[in-house]
Amino acid sequence: MSQADDSQTDLELIALINDGDQYAFTTLYNRYKDWVVGLAYRFTGHHDDALDVMQETFSYLVRKFPGFELTAQMTTFLYPAVRNLSIAARKKRQRATSGEENFDLFAESEAGGDPDRDEFASLLKSLSDNHREILLMRFVDDMTQPEISEALDLPLGTVKSRLHHAVQAVKNSPAAMKLMDQG
Repeated sequence: MSQADDSQTDLELIALINDGDQYAFTTLYNRYKDWVVGLAYRFTGHHDDALDVMQETFSYLVRKFPGFELTAQMTTFLYPAVRNLSIAARKKRQRATSGEENFDLFAESEAGGDPDRDEFASLLKSLSDNHREILLMRFVDDMTQPEISEALDLPLGTVKSRLHHAVQAVKNSPAAMKLMDQG
């Protein structure tokens, strides 16, 4: 049995994990832990909750082995798990705080005093959850429309429509267009 290293692809690591290589899972974990925490933080707005979601996400992944087959990019596979676990964590926190804290998907984690980001955060708040999520997946996470479709288990046409409507809603904002051009 060969030992995993950082140069191996996700598919190679998964094959090693399926063969019982414990180091391969550690390599996969190290490769995606920051991405999972960042995504979870955007959903939850709380660092501790994001760390909990990361642990739960990788526990979920461990349960998929042996026999797991990756049919898309790892981020496309992980996204729904992170999303669902983050939503559950957010609801749990909201119940615990009786609604005193508001969820701020983007502004709290990324705005930080930049006027363009502040304006973009305000625009995001004005969008529906469906439109905001797809816009962020496309321009912040840099996912393709087919990847978004697979991650959210939505028809590609629905993704295209929601993305179009989201872009139309923010297109008159120079700040939003500047940030989307960067993504």
